[in-house]
Amino acid sequence: MLRHSLKKLTLAAAASLLAMSASATKPQDPINLDQLLQQLQQGQFSQSEENKAREARFRQQEAQQKQILQEAIAQRNALEQQASDLETQFEGNEARLAELENNLEQSMGSLKELFGVLQQVTSDAAGKFQNSVISAQFPGRAEQLSALAEKVGNSSKLPSIEEIETVWFALQKEMTESGKIAEFTAEVTEADGEKQQQPVVRVGSFNLVADGNYLEYNSTTGNIAELVRQPAGRYLDSAEAIQEVDSGVVNFGLDPTGGSILGLLVQAPSLKERVQQGGTVGYIILALGVVGLLFALERFVSLMLIGNKVKRQLKKPEPSNDNPLGRVMLIKDKYPQADTETLELKLSEGILREVPKITRNLTFIKIISVVAPLMGLLGTVTGMINTFQAITLFGTGDPKLMAGGISQALVTTVLGLVVAIPMTLLFAMLHTRSKNMIHILQEQASGIIAERSERGA
Repeated sequence: MLRHSLKKLTLAAAASLLAMSASATKPQDPINLDQLLQQLQQGQFSQSEENKAREARFRQQEAQQKQILQEAIAQRNALEQQASDLETQFEGNEARLAELENNLEQSMGSLKELFGVLQQVTSDAAGKFQNSVISAQFPGRAEQLSALAEKVGNSSKLPSIEEIETVWFALQKEMTESGKIAEFTAEVTEADGEKQQQPVVRVGSFNLVADGNYLEYNSTTGNIAELVRQPAGRYLDSAEAIQEVDSGVVNFGLDPTGGSILGLLVQAPSLKERVQQGGTVGYIILALGVVGLLFALERFVSLMLIGNKVKRQLKKPEPSNDNPLGRVMLIKDKYPQADTETLELKLSEGILREVPKITRNLTFIKIISVVAPLMGLLGTVTGMINTFQAITLFGTGDPKLMAGGISQALVTTVLGLVVAIPMTLLFAMLHTRSKNMIHILQEQASGIIAERSERGA
């Protein structure tokens, strides 16, 4: 430090000499040599005085620097002694701490195993409470148990009896609440994103419902949200019923897996979506089914009305023109003098005129029953072609892609069978009715011919 001060003083002296030499050049130039000599003498004198003052200041500062140096050396020696004392104290504390830890382990004995089990149980319970829908009604349970598990895992902090009792109290509360149907008010995020305070019904530890819809509990954020896609209508009816009933037994769609089965149910396509999967071919099949159903309905009503009129005609001898049997019987009166062969031909002609009216549109129903499954097969083949094209482009790494494409392809086959089976049954039923009615006409015509033959004999 002293050498540094001396260096600073030397630099200062040099700077002052330069300043003096510079200032010496500033006065006006000497006129003659005497004046120049006089100026030099004055400069040397002033410089000598200044140097003496500098030497005095230097000696004074030298004493101060020595004093500062001595103080610094004394302070350093004190700090070194303090560091040595602290190091000795640290080593003693380490030995003491090791001894205390050994004594703690010996004193704990079997309690250490107990605390290990307590930590495991507390951690498991905190994980279960985190995902339990009961936490939607009682938030913060998982965080408390997690903090307790961390405390138990720290050997320097032992849990108290009260903290240990909170564990089994929380487990007992979870079991008790699992068997209850409770209602509480909470903020629910609806499907459109709006948040509202709604009364929520908790069914044990399985499901949450509100406003007739199923809810989901987000364990990460602690929010309750309405499922964007709800399960089938019968499950929604049970959800609405359990909110309206205060006591008694109610049928409810319970999910014991905590949301897994419900997630699969909401992903299952509805009937409308299944039909949409059939595409253009599916819509054509359904259109054919509707047309066939209309034809079958028209034939069913017509044959029923005609059959009633024929039955009434069978009960009265006078023929009527409002039914096939009456019109056939009128032929006998129209040709009273005709021979048996001619009458038979006329009756056969009359029956043939009535057959198209009785069997009208039955052929279309039969055609639809045959074409519908063929169109379903066409849709399936087309869908399989698209599926294999997707496999060619994207590979077989995603089984869901293949399964989804095959499922969509088979929808048209299902639609074709759904249309063809009832159309076949309706055709068989209507064809049987029309055939029976024609059989009655033929039977009555045969009776008329037999009667005319008896008269002619």
